[in-house]
Amino acid sequence: MPIDYYRLLGRSGLRVSPLCLGTMTFGEEWGWGSNKDEARKVFDAYAAHGGNFIDTANFYTGGTSESFIGDFLDGRRDQFVLATKFSLTMRAGDPNASGNHRKNIRQALEASLKRLKSDYVDLYWLHIWDKITPIEEVMQALDDAVRSGKVLYVGVSDMPAWKVAQGNTLATLRGWSPFVALQIEYSLIERTPERDLIPMAMDLGLGVTLWSPLGGGILTGKYRKKDGQAKRLDPTSEFGQMKLTERNLAIADEVVKIAQELERSPAQVAINWLVNRPGVTSTIIGARRVQQLEDNLAAVDFQLSPEHVERLDQVSRIELGFPHDFLNIPSVRHNMTSGTKIVP
Repeated sequence: MPIDYYRLLGRSGLRVSPLCLGTMTFGEEWGWGSNKDEARKVFDAYAAHGGNFIDTANFYTGGTSESFIGDFLDGRRDQFVLATKFSLTMRAGDPNASGNHRKNIRQALEASLKRLKSDYVDLYWLHIWDKITPIEEVMQALDDAVRSGKVLYVGVSDMPAWKVAQGNTLATLRGWSPFVALQIEYSLIERTPERDLIPMAMDLGLGVTLWSPLGGGILTGKYRKKDGQAKRLDPTSEFGQMKLTERNLAIADEVVKIAQELERSPAQVAINWLVNRPGVTSTIIGARRVQQLEDNLAAVDFQLSPEHVERLDQVSRIELGFPHDFLNIPSVRHNMTSGTKIVP
C-alpha cells in the first residue's frame, strides 16, 4: 500500500493517504520539536511522496503547529486533507476555554482557521472526551459547524466506544452530521482498542486513524531488555510506569529481530503491521527530521510475511475479556447456532 494509494475515510468520499503526517512536533515551545525551517522540510518531503493527509490540533505547541501549517499550505491549500482538533485549553484559568461544549467548539474553530489561514478545515476532531458535556450538544454544535461551511467532516478521538456509538446514533436520528472517523492510540504494545473501539468503528463505518504507532518510541528498539537501557529511565515517570513493562520490552525485542531478518528498521516493521490491520484507514507518523520521516514512509514499501505477522500477533496478544472471550467459547457458539454452520 504505497502512500499515494489513497483510502476512503469511513463512509465518506474523502480520499486520504494510508500514512498521515502528524505535526505535534512542529514548533519548539515544548522543548523537543522542530524549528520552522526543519518542519517545512518535513512537510515538503511528505508532500513530495504523494501524502495528502495532515493532522494537527489547536493545542499543539500552543498554536504554533497550526501557524506553521498555514504558511506551508500557502498556494496549495486545496491539495491537502487538513485535520485539526478542539477540546484542550488554550487559555489557562478560563473554564470555558476547554472541553467539548458549543462555546469552546465555536471559539476554538475560529482561532484555528485564523492560524491555518484557511476558511475551512476538511476534518474537525473532538480531541478528548470531557465526560460532562451532553452528547446532544456536541453533535448539534458540530453539525452547525458543518452547515456553516467551515468544517467538511467531523471525527472523534479518545472517547469510549459506547459514547461514540451514542453520538452517531443520535446524529442519524436527528439528521445531523455524524462522526466519519475515529482517532485512537493503537500499536503492537497497545492493542486494547481491539476489544470495542475498532469493532465499533468497522460496524458503524468510521475511518480509523492511529496515533503513537511506535508506542512512545519503544518499538523503534531504543529501549532493550538486554542492554539495560530501560533500567536507566525514571520508573516513577508517567512514561516509565505506563510503557516500560516486561511485556512491552519483549514485544520490542521481537520487532527488532524481524527487522534484522528483513533488513528494515524496527519502526518500519511496527508501522507495516499496523497499516494492514483490519479497519485501519491511516496511521499518523510524526517526525522532527526528514530522515525520520523518510524511514517511516518506507514502511509501506514492503510486505510482512504471514510468519512474521503471526510472530508479532502472538508476542503482543491480549485477552479480549468479557463478554468477548465468553462469546467465543466453543460450547457457547455451538448452542447459539444449534450446531449448524451460519455464514454472516
